[in-house]
Amino acid sequence: MSLLKRLFGPKPIIAKSKYKTIEEIKASPFTKKTVGSGYALNPDVYYIVASVELGNTTTKCILTATNLNTSRSYLLDKTVNMTRDIRPPKPGEEVFGETVWGVELTKESVAELVRDTILESAKRARIDIEKDLDFVVRSTGVTAGFASPKDVGQLIIALAEGCLKAGIPPRKMAPALSVDNLPPRLRRFSLLDKVIFDGAVASVIPPTGRQVVANEMEGELVTAGIKIGAKWTKIDYRNPCVSLDFGTTLAGRIVNSAEPYARTIGNFCGLAGAIPDALIRGTEMVDKEGGAAIDLYKKSILKGADWKKARENAEMVHEEVIDIRKVPEDRRRFGTVPVDPEAAYDAGTTLIGCDAGKNGDKLGELAKIGHEIYQEDGIHTLFATLDYVSALIAKRLIDEAFEEGVIEDGSVLGVTGRAGITGEKPRLILEYVNKRFKDVVFVSDALALGAAVMARCMNSIGTPHTPIGGRQGGPCILGMRRKLQRKKEEKWIE
Repeated sequence: MSLLKRLFGPKPIIAKSKYKTIEEIKASPFTKKTVGSGYALNPDVYYIVASVELGNTTTKCILTATNLNTSRSYLLDKTVNMTRDIRPPKPGEEVFGETVWGVELTKESVAELVRDTILESAKRARIDIEKDLDFVVRSTGVTAGFASPKDVGQLIIALAEGCLKAGIPPRKMAPALSVDNLPPRLRRFSLLDKVIFDGAVASVIPPTGRQVVANEMEGELVTAGIKIGAKWTKIDYRNPCVSLDFGTTLAGRIVNSAEPYARTIGNFCGLAGAIPDALIRGTEMVDKEGGAAIDLYKKSILKGADWKKARENAEMVHEEVIDIRKVPEDRRRFGTVPVDPEAAYDAGTTLIGCDAGKNGDKLGELAKIGHEIYQEDGIHTLFATLDYVSALIAKRLIDEAFEEGVIEDGSVLGVTGRAGITGEKPRLILEYVNKRFKDVVFVSDALALGAAVMARCMNSIGTPHTPIGGRQGGPCILGMRRKLQRKKEEKWIE
């Protein structure tokens, strides 16, 4: 280990999103090769996808453009609105769920917020929804206020209505039936005539049988998004891998190295960013019901922090409040998120959860602790405490997964989400888990990048020369997929 690493520890590798304008995309016709080697002969083709997400804290529309020659994704726009600002239910509207903070949702109010967010994003990016946008993927992290995992489907429908109200045609929200249904510029990249979309996204299939955790799709998207985000680094984030998404709620997967499709052998669930949010509410500098750490966060907030005291504070928080373990079979919620442990364990999938008390019943206690830390140590050390709290969550989740024996040797860890990649969290997480993994990568906007990957998978738009799926160091799995699908087809005919 180098002197710098011995003094300061390993440096986290962070894949940050890179922006392009729609004008740049339309004006740059060729992909540059390595320095000094001129230009590629194939013209650049970009696949433009909108990721529409309703989360507990934020509602987003993120527009990505993926260069289908290089498999690198760029951001065109990132429009973020606060979910707490959604309008209240009107008379006659049915409340079908609520956020983890108790904000009530109706089909009509969700559709309006989604519509406005999409139109704002399209305007900022200067794109024409009909001419420029290729596909839309809808997802939600709002799972706490639903009775069961299947009830999330109502919210997905509300998201679809918002997309339609924004002028997005239905054909841009469903996979193409054949290559001929795709725009002419995309057809040479589609492999629909060779393989069909059979549910695997970036070569990973979800747990079989009943849905095991309400935010399963979120875990699927962030895993795929970290795979494409890692293309900006030298890390090969392919199977076997582990993903952690520190949004308001926790999502993520543990994936094995099976081919052509890896299995999801572990799922993370429960609370993540909601924990530091609760602590920060104790300062009374944010709204007591809808306030979040991002309301106060800025780069200078950690200057002058007492890191030793912050670590002590975080360890106390974990000892008194935070519950991290394998989800018991008799639980129907863990960390407020609806789960089905029986279905998970029948399918060979291990659920590992993070909670504050039982189903978040100690979030109020966290606010009191945050108030004490703020009064005694100040805002800078409180934010440093938040970083240590998140890092310890990551450490304990990973420790639990290893104790359960569900992480394969040679796995790569990917981390995303506001409560996992801001401040000093990447450095602290890396210090705790570095020795357990082959590599660790931190990726911003992984859910949106994952939406771009899912849109490509659903239309079999692949880049075999620079694969996203398959094993680390291995080739494209197209041949294996074709062979598997032929076998299934022959069996069906018999």
